Amino acid sequence: MTDDVGHEIADALGTLLRRGTRAQLYARLTDGLGEAVDETTYPVLSGLARTGPRSAADLAGEIGLDRSGVTRRATRLEEAGLLRREPDPDDRRATLLALTETGHRTVRTTRQRLATLIEASLASWPPEEAQSFARQLHRFVTTGPFASK
Repeated sequence: MTDDVGHEIADALGTLLRRGTRAQLYARLTDGLGEAVDETTYPVLSGLARTGPRSAADLAGEIGLDRSGVTRRATRLEEAGLLRREPDPDDRRATLLALTETGHRTVRTTRQRLATLIEASLASWPPEEAQSFARQLHRFVTTGPFASK
C-alpha cells in the first residue's frame, strides 16, 4: 500500500471527525426530539446507551468532554426525564448516570435516523459495494488506529 492511500483515508477521516461535522449530524439526528435533546446533549445520551450507567467522570472520558460539561448536560437531560442519577452499587458515595426508558427510546430514534441517513447516502451504490464498505469499515475501526488497546 502506498502513502497516497493513507493520506486519502486520513483526509476523509479528518472531515468525518471535525467537531463541526459531528455537530451538524447530531443536530439532524435530534431535530424535534425536545428542547433538552440537541447536538450538545446527544453525546451524553449516545455514550450512556453504549456503555450503560457511568459516573460523569467516566462518561466524560468516553465521549471526549470534561466532567463539568457532562454534568451540565446530564442535568438538562434529567430535567427532561431522559436520564436519572442513581447510587453506584460499588461506591455508595458516588453517583451514576443512567438512561430512563424515555432516554432509551430517544436513542433508538436517533439511531434509526442515522441508519436511514446512511442508507439513503448509499442508495446509488451497488448493494454488494455497500455491504463490502460496511464490512471493511467495521474491520478498519476494530483493527486499525482507532481500535481499543
